[in-house]
Amino acid sequence: MWFQWGEQRDYIDTTWGCGYALASAFVLLNLLGQLTGCVLVLSRNFVQYACFGLFGIIALQTIAYSILWDLKFLMRNLALGGGLLLLLAESRSEGKSMFAGVPTMRESSPKQYMQLGGRVLLVLMFMTLLHFDTGFFSILQNIVGTALMILVAIGFKTKLAALTLVVWLFAINVYFNAFWTIPVYKPMHDFLKYDFFQTMSVIGGLLLVVALGPGGVSMDEKKKEW
Repeated sequence: MWFQWGEQRDYIDTTWGCGYALASAFVLLNLLGQLTGCVLVLSRNFVQYACFGLFGIIALQTIAYSILWDLKFLMRNLALGGGLLLLLAESRSEGKSMFAGVPTMRESSPKQYMQLGGRVLLVLMFMTLLHFDTGFFSILQNIVGTALMILVAIGFKTKLAALTLVVWLFAINVYFNAFWTIPVYKPMHDFLKYDFFQTMSVIGGLLLVVALGPGGVSMDEKKKEW
């Protein structure tokens, strides 16, 4: 956004007719909001506030850039929100109960449901990668990808499924979004670059699932009770 300040400002001004000053203010807010939120998350300071701020930036971008009407980009933005939801859940401390080390159901359930929501939203990214053609590779990719998405969403063999999706998504991302092979002056360079880093953010969310597990609302957790 810093290196394409003029293009960003002109796009907002042209799309919304808000004028030079308001368009510039929007780009500045967008830039500072993302930088501040990311710095706070990486430094582990005020993580919950940073997550809420980044949620606001995602919502703002969804409206300002008309992503709301583009299903593919909307699902990818929702997947980003899923990653933030998992980060928010990770930052919440376990609720204390009258028994040491045993969180109460009422206190721990918000975190568990945030993890469930984060998992479900994350798999939306993979729905945009499905190809509806009759080629053998495409059919195989769709079957395997769908199976892994379902496993992550319902929380069964979650860590293994999420790790497999990380490897698969990273390989697809490097192959299809290789923006470094496109000259900078071509519009496709910016499109692929945006897609590449957005996908990397979703991979980060999946790595949170690998590290923290699916949470209490999952089949993996229910198996312990069986």
